[in-house]
Amino acid sequence: MVKKDTNKTDDSCEWLFGIHAVQAILKTSPDKIDEVRVQKGRDDQRLKKLISLAEQQDIPVTWVLRSDLDALAGGRHQGVAALCRGADIQDENYLYELLEQLDQAPFLLVLDGVTDPHNLGACMRSADAAGVQAVIVPKDNSVGMTPTVQKVACGAAESVPLVVVTNLSRTLKQLQEQGLWIVGTAGETEQMIYDVDLKGPLVMVMGAEEKGLRRLTRENCDLLVKLPMAGAVSSLNVSVATGVCLFEAVRQRS
Repeated sequence: MVKKDTNKTDDSCEWLFGIHAVQAILKTSPDKIDEVRVQKGRDDQRLKKLISLAEQQDIPVTWVLRSDLDALAGGRHQGVAALCRGADIQDENYLYELLEQLDQAPFLLVLDGVTDPHNLGACMRSADAAGVQAVIVPKDNSVGMTPTVQKVACGAAESVPLVVVTNLSRTLKQLQEQGLWIVGTAGETEQMIYDVDLKGPLVMVMGAEEKGLRRLTRENCDLLVKLPMAGAVSSLNVSVATGVCLFEAVRQRS
């Protein structure tokens, strides 16, 4: 569980609650944790391991009353909370510098309007596993980087750059000018992803959880593809669809 810290002026700081969630970010991004608070009187083994992990990273551990954690969390906390900062994000200049330095065909992922942090984290995890060099999101209508994203990404938020761009349509045009093939996903198109060549310089573009690709994003794609849907549901969750599409590209590229 995550909750904004209303006592901090930095909007990127959030309180993360629960033993599993705090332990995960202690393992993957300890440098993003400012403080850990633990409920007084709790001495179970899982909390002891968590406290030991925090102390090894020189992260301050404060013992507090359960009522303090209750007030902070507004719900279940399992006796622990961590104040976290979001992972670093990059801008368009970083993206173009990255492309200049690559010694292999570019393989990028664009997420157009993904607002659920769990979906963004899962997409970044798939991107890392597939060898994607950067994940691109628009500045507006996107969740951005949060501790929840970092937790779900399981380390991918630190290994795959998240690039935030002001104008996604303009960025796609500039990538086209540099020779990248822009492939978007849309359920109503006839072209199956399995029938498309994905081996060259590639940008895979995935739409929002409910609305799909925005009109201008669609217009700036070189090609629209879809996944076959044999059952009663009309579409997959964006993180699931992203994994399928990325690994079809991996299959072809390898």
